[in-house]
Amino acid sequence: MGGREARGRDEERGRGGWDRGYGSDDRNRGLPMDETSHLIASNKVEGTAVYGGDGRRLGSIHNFMVDKLTGRVEYAVMAYSTGFLGMGTRYYPLPWRVLSYDKRAGGYRIELTERDLGHAPSFDRESEPRFDRDYGGRVHDYYGLNY
Repeated sequence: MGGREARGRDEERGRGGWDRGYGSDDRNRGLPMDETSHLIASNKVEGTAVYGGDGRRLGSIHNFMVDKLTGRVEYAVMAYSTGFLGMGTRYYPLPWRVLSYDKRAGGYRIELTERDLGHAPSFDRESEPRFDRDYGGRVHDYYGLNY
């Protein structure tokens, strides 16, 4: 193996094993594959903390839902765990527009508190909604947004 290839492999090795590589060109040509000044890769958003209006951590981004036709992110689905080992986890579809990124906190902020979650649209693993227009309208209405 040549010196250049070996050096590239060594750069990919992280703590505890191999980092997720995006392909052979991600380091060689300086292509931003996970974050730029205004873009972020989906795998970096998942797991990011969500803080409420009172500054307390509410949960974390579980995933997000993307409109297949427009490519626009409709919802960030926040996981909020109330039980042991994730038992009792509820998922809250948060319209992307209600989230703001807080660089200091390293997470997203939303104008909700833990108390507000009792009334916010949510679901659990056994009751995932149909993410159709009716449901989208109800979610957006709750947050005072047009759909």
